[in-house]
Amino acid sequence: MSETQTEKKRFKIETSALRAYTMLGALALIWLFFHWQTGGIFMMPRNLSNLMLQTSVTGIIAVGMLMVIVAGQIDLSVGSILGLSGGVAAIVYTDLQWGIYAAIFAAIAVAVIIELFQGALIAYLNIPAFIVTLGGLLAWRGAIKGISQSETVPVADETFKAIGQQYIPPAIGWFIAAIAIIAILYFAVARARAEKSYGLGEGKVGAQILKSLLPIGGIIVFIFVMNSESGVPNPVLILIFVALVGYFITTNTTFGRYLYAIGGNAEAARLSGINNKIQIVKVFALLGALTGIAALIFTARVGSAAPGAGGLKELDAIAACVIGGTSLMGGRGTVFGACLGALIMASLDNGMSLLNVQDYMQELVKGGILVAAVGLDMIGKKS
Repeated sequence: MSETQTEKKRFKIETSALRAYTMLGALALIWLFFHWQTGGIFMMPRNLSNLMLQTSVTGIIAVGMLMVIVAGQIDLSVGSILGLSGGVAAIVYTDLQWGIYAAIFAAIAVAVIIELFQGALIAYLNIPAFIVTLGGLLAWRGAIKGISQSETVPVADETFKAIGQQYIPPAIGWFIAAIAIIAILYFAVARARAEKSYGLGEGKVGAQILKSLLPIGGIIVFIFVMNSESGVPNPVLILIFVALVGYFITTNTTFGRYLYAIGGNAEAARLSGINNKIQIVKVFALLGALTGIAALIFTARVGSAAPGAGGLKELDAIAACVIGGTSLMGGRGTVFGACLGALIMASLDNGMSLLNVQDYMQELVKGGILVAAVGLDMIGKKS
């Protein structure tokens, strides 16, 4: 690798890290502001636990939405698909009494089949994703209204509700934290050895471990705060697992690299031998699976499936991705940024609700932040 290429790589890494630290700083300022305005309520363990629960559904969808946007596509129908999948799960479990495994399978299968259908229309018939998913937003909302006869389907069974309401015991939380810390330290040592082996740096183990102190500290604080209330909520644990899988897919698989290539330059990707069409169908199917999981959590958390469930969730997920640094033009974005964006959106919702800010003002604030995030992204592209 030439000296110029090395410098470019270092600059790219520094720019990415700067964006992440900027978002973390913005989140810290939001938390401090709401903590001050709410008289110390915002950062109490109980509210932080509720905040993480609020983040879980949007965060899971945002991980899938990130990959769709990175590939240069968009999906406006995930909110309606969430409502339909959750409704199907509730009907299968409550009305048909087929059991919890059938309900879980039904919710995920419905979402995947719908997204496979939409992805095929986009990839093979060249219908713009905006149009296909906008039509889906209306069609799938109509489908759940028809299936449920526009009535809420209750879910009273505690086994089902545990998916969205139960907490893991504190001891298990610390055990998971210990495994995560060991993994972080292992990868820090592995990175140092890789740098030395490939001549990318001095390969200092101490320096890599020093960089790992921030995430390790974050894990310890997170588990301590969650355990101060009732433990880590199941939905948050699922979000963390989904985020880790999403991170692995986007950074360590051929499929992930294909998505960035297609979003960066679809024609160049095609000429390089990438089957753009099948990759587009696959990424929409993956988003469908994650939407099905989010639907199960959402339905279990509220204990019912309403025809209007999931309304505007697609906009929350898109906003989370954009705020987290994902480019709507495709080719750029990270799972960490999408999850952080989801946490910022949930923090705004939670904080403004605690301050009794009227609904119209909350929507104005979130809409303004979304437009500002896109505007900054476009300015950054021009500079």
